[in-house]
Amino acid sequence: MFEVRNLSAAYGQSEALHAINMSAKAGEIVALVGRNGMGKSTLMKSLIGVMPARAGQIMIDGADVTALPSHQRVARGLAYVPQGRQIFGTMTVKENIETGLVVTGKREVPEEIYDLFPILADFSKRRGGNLSGGQQQQLAIARALASDPKVLLLDEPTEGIQPSIIKDIARLLRDIRSIRNICIVVCEQVLSFVLDVADRILVMEGGRIVHSDTRDHVDEAAIARFLAV
Repeated sequence: MFEVRNLSAAYGQSEALHAINMSAKAGEIVALVGRNGMGKSTLMKSLIGVMPARAGQIMIDGADVTALPSHQRVARGLAYVPQGRQIFGTMTVKENIETGLVVTGKREVPEEIYDLFPILADFSKRRGGNLSGGQQQQLAIARALASDPKVLLLDEPTEGIQPSIIKDIARLLRDIRSIRNICIVVCEQVLSFVLDVADRILVMEGGRIVHSDTRDHVDEAAIARFLAV
């Protein structure tokens, strides 16, 4: 469903991503972990098209989207939940979700979205800026799902979220995976969250993927060493 082949990207002359190779199947959750500055967010920006690739390919369901602008990648099935959520604070919850419908041609928010996020149904007329951090994160994910994606990218979804809500976010991602059968790629630093949600774990360091584990054979101590400051 999703494949990245030898992807490189740079800030000016400074290469930030070095020949990244990764893939995700439908119904699979892949986590990218690493310390700050190791290239995780740069990779996310390159995948969604905010940062152009210097070399390599990004494939969605067999189609090469590397040269496409961000909105066309979304139309091809790639959705993105950015770090810091970036919801529209002055718009209502319903209006925020509706912005994700643009590429689908639909006008009404599917009931499935509100089934997944019942709190958003209760607060549909509330302004996004008046929600808690955890509720805003749910709103950002709901907005992304409204575009009916094949691949969902999330950058640091637990940032600024209290521990009890982090468990709810993990459960939510597993539910989305089961209901939609989409692949989910999540960048994260909280190892407990990663171990709770991911089928495969990739470690980034220095703009490269340097370690890979499946959930069944995870070497938690090795991953923790990569995350240690």
